[in-house]
Amino acid sequence: MQQGYLPKDLRFDQDGRQKLIDGIEKIAKAVKSTLGPSGNTVLIESPNHTHGITVTKDGVTVAKSIDLSDPIENLAVKMVKEAADRTATLAGDGTSTSVVLTEALVKAGSELITDGVNRTDVLRALVELTDQTVDNIQASSKKVTNAMLVDVATISANNDRSIGKTIADAYKAVGKDGMVTVEKSPSDKTYSEVTQGLKFDRGFYSPLFINNFKRDECIFDDCMVLVSDAEINNSQQLEKVLRPIVSAGKKLLIIAPCSTAMVNVLAANVMKNGLKFCAVQPPSFGYKQHELMQDIALSVGAKYFSEKTGDDLSLIVYEDLGHASKVIVSRTSTVIVKSDLRLNQDEIDQKVKELRSAHAEATKKSDRSFLAERIASLVGGVGVIYVGGSTDLEQKELFDRVDDAVCAVRSALEEGIMPGAGRALIECAPKVCHLSSDESKVVAYNILSQALQAPFTQILLNADIIPTTVYPPSKLAANGGEGYNLKTGEFGDLVKMGVIDPAKVVRTALQNAVSVAVTILSTNAIVTVARSYETV
Repeated sequence: MQQGYLPKDLRFDQDGRQKLIDGIEKIAKAVKSTLGPSGNTVLIESPNHTHGITVTKDGVTVAKSIDLSDPIENLAVKMVKEAADRTATLAGDGTSTSVVLTEALVKAGSELITDGVNRTDVLRALVELTDQTVDNIQASSKKVTNAMLVDVATISANNDRSIGKTIADAYKAVGKDGMVTVEKSPSDKTYSEVTQGLKFDRGFYSPLFINNFKRDECIFDDCMVLVSDAEINNSQQLEKVLRPIVSAGKKLLIIAPCSTAMVNVLAANVMKNGLKFCAVQPPSFGYKQHELMQDIALSVGAKYFSEKTGDDLSLIVYEDLGHASKVIVSRTSTVIVKSDLRLNQDEIDQKVKELRSAHAEATKKSDRSFLAERIASLVGGVGVIYVGGSTDLEQKELFDRVDDAVCAVRSALEEGIMPGAGRALIECAPKVCHLSSDESKVVAYNILSQALQAPFTQILLNADIIPTTVYPPSKLAANGGEGYNLKTGEFGDLVKMGVIDPAKVVRTALQNAVSVAVTILSTNAIVTVARSYETV
């Protein structure tokens, strides 16, 4: 056979689209079972997790675990996974809703777009109607109050009130511009820690720097700070800095790579001469280290001496140092509480503006998280939720739920909240397009209106409730945010009852679902590698 030749299989028209729909139905059946307060967990065989098993209610984790043997069905799965992953990246939650909407849009579209209808016009009208729905979502959202934070976090954490309160308390402590992250707890307890300042995961070079033996930490108040990524090999390099520090009896935190000899010199002076020095390693690695060091220098008002920009550390003087009102250095972390003594607020504001622009354009979840942490370290506080568990499986499942809830609260703070239980999508649907004389718009309206009811219906079905038993036609059509509270069995104002969704989550889930559905519905030919020639 000719080298480089790879035979392909082709499918066309409805035959090909049906295979895509089959793939979507399979992944959706697994993911949508997790939706809502009565959603179930999914057991996943995974070589990448503890004991090869993952138990989760996180939609994007379920979606990512699925790959099908049929190549055409698997193409659809890949597209749905992209929608779920994009939703998780932008909003942090809503992945199950995104998958449910995608399935509903594709199934409704395949039924309603018949041979006598212009497919292209229908799909164009569907995108326009989606834009109108998004506008309605943004216009209907309500600003989040501190009291609502607990409800948002509780719902996203699968109605675990204690977890919701822990997350809400952390967000209240760090403020609007703060950052809350999730880590695994060293114990079986779940708790939060908040730092009103800047924190990074690097501790002291030597335990000889410890001055608080009860806590095993080095704690300085009113401390000068040196920031550099150039290695310090001997004390002569810092002579112009150390001389005024020693003569004035001040304290010095050195954030820089230090040779063993230099660490020994500093430690010896601490032990024998009572000088107040502490040296820590720079945080992170590579480009992240350079950017974090710039942020640290900016936060304390120091000049950052970097080899990358050709700075000569031997030229550093006392005026190049920054100042912190307090530093707390442990074996594994450093906390810097900022002061106003040497702060340049204009420079910080400009940097935060640049970081916000970069955050808005970032597409990877890891990049967005890193940028959000940098913004928080410059303008707000930093909180960490430590997630515990009696077993590794319990900790992993709880970690996923807490991570979703933390992201949901962040989204709620950004764009507000809406009635939950799937009602927001129904109430924000365009109301007049079904009266249009344009057949394409009518078909698009019917596709969208059917799809927007899918999350609402699925949430009730997961609770073994037939929608018509709690929503007679008059209540189903009613607006004003009224709905059925699955937890209490009451019908009323969903926002007041604490049944709410972040507007950003609702919006993002819909936009990503429509993007994937339009691509699938407009497909007329599918090319895959012939199965007999696939590499095993």
